[in-house]
Amino acid sequence: MTTVNTHNDWDPLKEIIVGSAENYTSHDRELSFDVFFHENLFRSDWAYPRLTQATRLDTGRRSWAIKQRYVEELSEDVESLAVTLSALGVTVRRPKTLPPNAACISGFGWEAPPVPALNIRDNTLIVGSEIIETPPAIRSRYLETRLLAPVFADYFRAGADWTTMPRPVLTDTSFDLSYARDTESTLGGPTEPIEEPQPTPFDVGLEMILDGAQCLRLGRDIIINVANENHALAVSWLQRHLEPRYRIHVVHRMSDNHIDSMILALKPGVFLARHPGIKYLMPEKFQKWKFIVPPEPDASSFPRYTDDDLVLTSPYIDLNVLSISPHEVLVNEACGGLIRELESHGFTPIPVRHRHRRLFGGGFHCFTLDTVREGALEDYS
Repeated sequence: MTTVNTHNDWDPLKEIIVGSAENYTSHDRELSFDVFFHENLFRSDWAYPRLTQATRLDTGRRSWAIKQRYVEELSEDVESLAVTLSALGVTVRRPKTLPPNAACISGFGWEAPPVPALNIRDNTLIVGSEIIETPPAIRSRYLETRLLAPVFADYFRAGADWTTMPRPVLTDTSFDLSYARDTESTLGGPTEPIEEPQPTPFDVGLEMILDGAQCLRLGRDIIINVANENHALAVSWLQRHLEPRYRIHVVHRMSDNHIDSMILALKPGVFLARHPGIKYLMPEKFQKWKFIVPPEPDASSFPRYTDDDLVLTSPYIDLNVLSISPHEVLVNEACGGLIRELESHGFTPIPVRHRHRRLFGGGFHCFTLDTVREGALEDYS
């Protein structure tokens, strides 16, 4: 088996892990979920519906059930993604399937139903030949990387380093709530308050929390989005762990968490960006790159949902593309404007179906974790 080797998002892709959507039945509305998705759940502009706490009560929890039809269609699309990648000559690995009706997982003072390993970009950061499991932000995802453990173990046996960042306790007081409570941080302000954190005997104060999808890998440079103190603590750990081999750059509040639907690198010198202003949030030396800004999302390219469907991402989620090489890019087939824009800049878009990206919080980049790409560590700055 080939060992792990990936330094960026564009070198020719050889091996990848594709997530699983099986047995994704609900979203558990509790403090960690609401803090993580705060910008998405509570914004009042056109991108998101207004939301109140009149959530569906299932088994006594604030659990938001997902319609079975959406789950089945999501699974079809994820499996089609895996088939497409295999047809392109990429070796595809898969996580273990979450069992149906899986028992709740629990920590000190909390309990949450687990979700499948779907958005696997989030809880892992791969840097060169090292797999780094990152500290999870959402309680229901606390054990998610255990579904990936057999794949990681294979790569470890083949020579990869395998590291786990310190695991947070995730009590209520672990979370920095300043971003969620900052009315300047969301358009229109929140439509409901974040719950008051409840103290427990297991509190350790603010803890490091960070998702791999907050990191943009550019060879020796890694750009990380920081929106709160949890992120800042995790970046401090990464700096101590990775420097001087890598240069860590912080961008402040480019988004509430992930930046891979804000900006992605398509090849050296070229970014795909949500809007022109992204350029000025980047480190100065990367402001010289070309920034491709696609047309505004077309509302007709999305399914219509009802008030009892929990929408988790903005219409810009389709910027979450996956590069197969410096010239080939997997793109949602529904995004004609984005496809034409990429073609006009010399890229070859590969259209793939993905219908319910707004309900499950991810696009092609989120659903995948590239583990082997051709190419060596280079300095692009």
